[in-house]
Amino acid sequence: MSAVRIGILASPIVAILFFYLFVSSTTSNTIAFTALVISVVFMGISMWMLCWILDKDQGTRAMQDISDPIKEGSEGFFITQYGTIFKLALVCSGLLFLVYLSRSPASGDSKIHHYLGTTSIAFITSISFLLGANCSALSGYAGIWVSVRANIRVAAAARKCYNEALQICFRGGAFSAIINVALAIFGISFMYLFMSFIFYINAPVGAAENPPIEEIPVILVGFGFGASFVAMFAQLGGGIYTKAADVGADLIGKVENDIPEDDARNPAVIADLVGDNVGDCAGQCADLFESISAEILSAMILGGAMAESAGLDFSTKSGFILFPLVVHSLDLIVSTISVFFVKTKPGVPHYTRDYGEIEDPLDVMKRGYYVSLVLALIGLLYICNKFLYIPSLPSASLYFFLCSAVGVLVSFLFIKITQYYTDYTYGPVQSIAHSSQMGHATNIITGLSVGLESTGLPVIVISFSIITAYYLGGATGISDDKGLPIGGLYATAIATMGMFSSGVYVLSMSGFGPIADNAGGIVEMSGQSREVREITDRLDAVGNVTKANTKGYSVGSASLACFLLFSAYLDEVEMLTGQRFRTIDIAVPEIFIGGLLGSMTVFVFSSWAIAAVGIAAEDVIKEVRRQFKEHPGILTYQEKPNYKQCVAIVNKAGLRQMIKPGLLSVLSPITVGVLFRIIGAYTNRPLLGAEVLAGFLMFATSTGILMALFFNNGGGAWDNAKKYIETGKYGGKGGEAHKAAVTGDTVGDPCKDTAGPSIHILIKLLSTITLVLVPLFSGYGGK
Repeated sequence: MSAVRIGILASPIVAILFFYLFVSSTTSNTIAFTALVISVVFMGISMWMLCWILDKDQGTRAMQDISDPIKEGSEGFFITQYGTIFKLALVCSGLLFLVYLSRSPASGDSKIHHYLGTTSIAFITSISFLLGANCSALSGYAGIWVSVRANIRVAAAARKCYNEALQICFRGGAFSAIINVALAIFGISFMYLFMSFIFYINAPVGAAENPPIEEIPVILVGFGFGASFVAMFAQLGGGIYTKAADVGADLIGKVENDIPEDDARNPAVIADLVGDNVGDCAGQCADLFESISAEILSAMILGGAMAESAGLDFSTKSGFILFPLVVHSLDLIVSTISVFFVKTKPGVPHYTRDYGEIEDPLDVMKRGYYVSLVLALIGLLYICNKFLYIPSLPSASLYFFLCSAVGVLVSFLFIKITQYYTDYTYGPVQSIAHSSQMGHATNIITGLSVGLESTGLPVIVISFSIITAYYLGGATGISDDKGLPIGGLYATAIATMGMFSSGVYVLSMSGFGPIADNAGGIVEMSGQSREVREITDRLDAVGNVTKANTKGYSVGSASLACFLLFSAYLDEVEMLTGQRFRTIDIAVPEIFIGGLLGSMTVFVFSSWAIAAVGIAAEDVIKEVRRQFKEHPGILTYQEKPNYKQCVAIVNKAGLRQMIKPGLLSVLSPITVGVLFRIIGAYTNRPLLGAEVLAGFLMFATSTGILMALFFNNGGGAWDNAKKYIETGKYGGKGGEAHKAAVTGDTVGDPCKDTAGPSIHILIKLLSTITLVLVPLFSGYGGK
């Protein structure tokens, strides 16, 4: 039914756009329309995948009694949370309209004002903001919707066939991943075609065949802002929810009462399982959606600026501007093909305690990942030659392909490095487990050490990728009218796109984790046999690694995307003010102060996010203790705990606590920019606000990258050190080393699932806010 509804909704849109292409067919419109069609096709494929999942067995009545509250709690929190977010988004959209309405044309943007008035630009910017916000919300809802339905089917399949359980779990993640990327392509390509149509009907006489398409991405930055705005609050609210419930359940259940994880006697266990969906599914989907949207738009801006400066003809310029949409269309194709390589031997294996006869799920997923990388490289070679070919510089497309290959390599290295620091088969996690024998303090000390060390290799990889791509771009020979090489910045955008060329597959691995976690909880709480639990335990352990890998991948992609956004910010300031804006001197006191404020924002934001988890967890702990004290029969199975009360407590706390750090992320760059613009007006330095914000962005981005890596990897290492001990090492479950590891895992929880993921959204949100609100911060083009 869902597929039919989508088809009904999409058909008129596609028909109108097809008619427009028939009337005015240009290279740029053809590329954008093709991308739009591919996105719709893959939405249909994802619906087929969803139907395959929904046709599977839903297990016993006891399983469904556990699954139904998880579904109700997850969807209930999502609806309430997004109701709050959309109220804030509507206010923000109105303010955005007023900001753009209040500015007058400047010398740098005279082209666009031949086609659109100030009111039209303001209206389109606010509408694109709302479209980006709605697409982000829809991608998050798709993640939750499939997760709360796939979890019970994975649990049921684990009783019969390991291969089926693995495939359902992975395809559940793949469904939301495909929807995620397809929505980003659909939203941006639709808005591009809409703007192209507006340019066509409003073109001055004789200009309809050569519209300024390089200006379109600048108008559409509101789409990325809307995606970032929703992602921030979704990740914050979901992260606070999931970790407050997790911390409360672990401390009272495992430590104080010595009961297993996901034990049905724990009143907070349903809230914990709900949290996996609202944090790791909805939050992560919204995060990747805004990463992809921001990367597409910033790369389009850079491609348009470079093509215009190089004097490329309209057809060639179209390829450079719309190349990001082509890359993500390629991602949909190669990643979806690779999803079907995730399979192992059918049937139920002979069970052993060390899982010796069960093929490691991570090995199975790696096989598909390697297929996606190979297919991506082949596809990138073709599309670089097809869309980035310059007749006067025939070797340029090869250099751009090498840049994309650098991005693919970075993607691979980030996942490998993250796995090394978070998988218990490697030394760093084992060292934390070993130190747990000495007590709680040594576990924390070693975990901090591992987290801090884990920032080193990723930063080296990021630095290598940026400088390599930049030099390869310079070697293309593309230059401006003064003969200066200008291909470097766009080449870094190509590298970022290469990193995303298998993004759907990586996001599928991320969605695998919470589904496996929920399936394990359902199996445990419904009293299934040890053999069934062994399968879901193995899936859950690997799910922790894939979630950590995706977080590392997200930080890497955020780093490169922020570099693109920063470059796009400089370009937009030049475009909107008509002033040269290339050099930022941090020796200038105001700019240095802006940098300090940027770093401070990251630290304060992290503090508030972690504190929010602690405050919400306190309420959960009090409630669980109360239930155990007033109803002692819960621990002896004579009474059932009140799960709904804990769900309600965390629900309220998650919504209440997300507002403070969320508003900090939105208001801090606006406050800094406006304040220094006023100072600049009094000191006759009209660009001071924009310059100080550039310093703010540089420092916030570099600090945020390091903090996110530390939190994500440190938290993941603490988590898997606990799981390593639970395999039987150092006394196994219930021992003193295990109790110390639970403490470390509890400390790491808000780091890896609340603060860490929120920080890499934070740095992208800061970049998109400054990009979309340039008229507010610059001293030109304002009334």
